[in-house]
Amino acid sequence: MECKKLLFALVLLLVFGCKSDKPKTTEDSGDVDSETAVDTGVSPFWKNATVYFLLTDRFANGSTENDQPLGRKPDGALLRSFEGGDLSGLTKKIQEGYFNELGVDAIWMTPVWEQIQGFTDEGTGKTYGYHGYWAKDWTAIDPNFGTEAEFAAMIDAAHAKGIKVLMDVVINHTGPVTDIDPVWPDSWVRTEPTCTYKDFETTVVCTLVENLPDIKTESNEAVEIPQGLAEKWKTEGRLKAEKASLDEFFTRTGLPRSPRHHIMKWVVDWVRKYGIDGFRIDTAKHTEAEIWAELKKEAEAAFEAWKKENPGKIKDEEDFYMVGEVYGFGVGGDSRAYSFGDREVDFYDNGFESLINFSFKSDANMDYSKVFAKYNTALNGGPLNEVAILNYIASHDDGQPFDPTRSRAFEAGTKLMLSPGGVQIYYGDETARPLIVPGANGDANLRSFMNWEDIEQNDSTKLLLQHWQKLGQFRQANKAVGAGVHQDIQASPYVFSRTLNGASPNKVLVGLDLGTGQKEIPVGNTFANGTVLKDYYSGQKAEVKDGKVIVDSDYGIVLLGE
Repeated sequence: MECKKLLFALVLLLVFGCKSDKPKTTEDSGDVDSETAVDTGVSPFWKNATVYFLLTDRFANGSTENDQPLGRKPDGALLRSFEGGDLSGLTKKIQEGYFNELGVDAIWMTPVWEQIQGFTDEGTGKTYGYHGYWAKDWTAIDPNFGTEAEFAAMIDAAHAKGIKVLMDVVINHTGPVTDIDPVWPDSWVRTEPTCTYKDFETTVVCTLVENLPDIKTESNEAVEIPQGLAEKWKTEGRLKAEKASLDEFFTRTGLPRSPRHHIMKWVVDWVRKYGIDGFRIDTAKHTEAEIWAELKKEAEAAFEAWKKENPGKIKDEEDFYMVGEVYGFGVGGDSRAYSFGDREVDFYDNGFESLINFSFKSDANMDYSKVFAKYNTALNGGPLNEVAILNYIASHDDGQPFDPTRSRAFEAGTKLMLSPGGVQIYYGDETARPLIVPGANGDANLRSFMNWEDIEQNDSTKLLLQHWQKLGQFRQANKAVGAGVHQDIQASPYVFSRTLNGASPNKVLVGLDLGTGQKEIPVGNTFANGTVLKDYYSGQKAEVKDGKVIVDSDYGIVLLGE
């Protein structure tokens, strides 16, 4: 164990403690561009937010009693059965302070409504709906994940800790057809053609893959409740109440009784009941963009109604938030619109404050200064000015993450958590949870159970987690990190600032590759002489004197803020 400690101390030294041999720039004089970001458009909170994304079934098992309901069995291919993660396990980790220690602002969990009961076996092995994207009933919590009461308790626990909750919303498709899960009526879904992604039509009016029925989101024709769903509700004794609730919704809103508006009503009900803070929209580009503006309008009204009836449960004034998965959207170019080839669509004009940034995982291979400069240009005065993005290095369905072998886990944390824009931590990024599992097929590799045992047993994992925690707490305490204007102050060792003006001004100074022991960091025009700064990495405080600050620590990184 002592050898491990020495090994990872060496890793830290190599990552942060080795001084660069690059020549210093003329910016060593401390001259800094005075232009700073102002908190307009999307709030600085969401521009800077740290969102923790987890698979509900793979994070924490709070109760073994719900591990095998509905006749499901643990007989799927490797990592393709339900593994036991549930809402009560998530609640326990919230209450223990795991997310607060990591500086998490919001938790995004995979869908928790009821999934298909059966399984598929189409090339990847026997697979159940453990991931949450194969909906059967949008109005019920899947018993593998727990109960509605446990769902409510989880949200209350998060709010009590100052953490927001994002619900993953799927309106594009139902779950696949199985021996015990029939296809929905033709008035609701199409089962062909399969998307070829050549243009708008072949991306939207089609099924993502074979045997994944596509909701006819373009339709305004009135539809009846699918027979299978009606029979299920009748057996559960709630058919009459569900019909009455639908009648009230359509009468009040005047919306057509179309397939998409039924599902919108069902997902917005969760906001109205429990105060969900926002939606992450799955497969957003595979529907007509304007439907998301419709959903946003209803969700905002539901959120405001919940807040009025539950004063004090949420301690800020942030509005309802939506972030979209527009696969392939990324930072770069001179437009924020997404191109389908034959047309461009601006999803930000259709209800979204933020979009997931698919570019960061590759951009993270650039030097710190280059990736930070690219994102600063796009977000401050560029095409993404006044909107937000969500950067990530790994995800549940991205087979080409930044660091598939987890050999660069310290660097990954530094680049992600210090980059301009919002960030998504995928569960286990902070603990080097493996993304390659021998014997697993396809996306299952990315979805192993959270490696809690490594935190308890391995000094290397503890050291890595502490690194991510320090970065996360620094980011959470200083909105300028993600929402401010970036300015390089010194090339070698690398020092930069971020500055945010407006109602809640904030400034930070960061130094990387500084070496261990005593180090002098120039502050440029960021902080005046006499300012006392806190180093969020070492915990020390230091006063600015003669345009610089001196920190003596065992780390090659400093994270300075007032």
